[in-house]
Amino acid sequence: MKIITVIILILNLMLAGLVLAKDEHHIFTEILQEYVKHGLVNYKKLCKDERLEKYIQQLQNTNPDTIADSKRQLAFWLNAYNAYTLKVICDNYPVKSINDLHFGGLVIGTVLKKTIWDKPFVILGHKKYTLNQIEHKIIRPKFKDPRVHFALVCAALSCPPLRSEAYEGDRLDEQLNDQGRKFFSDPQKNEFDLNQKIAHLSKILDWYEKDFGKNKEEVLLYISQFLPDEIASAIQEEPSAWQIKYKPYDWSLNEQKDGTN
Repeated sequence: MKIITVIILILNLMLAGLVLAKDEHHIFTEILQEYVKHGLVNYKKLCKDERLEKYIQQLQNTNPDTIADSKRQLAFWLNAYNAYTLKVICDNYPVKSINDLHFGGLVIGTVLKKTIWDKPFVILGHKKYTLNQIEHKIIRPKFKDPRVHFALVCAALSCPPLRSEAYEGDRLDEQLNDQGRKFFSDPQKNEFDLNQKIAHLSKILDWYEKDFGKNKEEVLLYISQFLPDEIASAIQEEPSAWQIKYKPYDWSLNEQKDGTN
């Protein structure tokens, strides 16, 4: 009898985790739809909306280990990373860049491991995490999906565009593929010179090259699936003929210029 009771309790916890996660994503979608336009954020209004804190509180009460489906679990981690990034910007707003939140700036903070990404301010299931842990110790090694780099948004202009909806497990492939197309179609982030065969890529493809392929040719072949047919075909026919250059990374805050939708 005790064994049956324990099994029922475990099943209830797992189901509760799935339902709660889905409810949380719905709240996050409402927030993103209202304050995100063309990938940029209206922080002036977002930071005054109590729904963001409500969503954060629900994340704190959700144990991601109770989410059995891998796609739903990845969606949870992506949403958590993006939501807590919005929160830390709001907690310190106004700021010109997330780099303003690092101890000693980006370079010194990175060397000393005292960036905002190294602070354990993220709480999920009553357990503390850093944003770096979520990205580099959980999302990248566990799910091994390069498309996550098109979804994680660190609040900088050169980051992928923040999506105007939360990620959902049952639509995750569709959403991540769409993020890839948006990311590579933005000339501020990636440009392709078909005549010169030069790919001017985001530094993200440099920093995380090994996530996309063993060498530059494999990286180009991977990203070709998100490109217009003419460019994709040119890369697929002769990837070794292409040269890669990396664009400077703009760490300015991903904020709407006029602060309004």
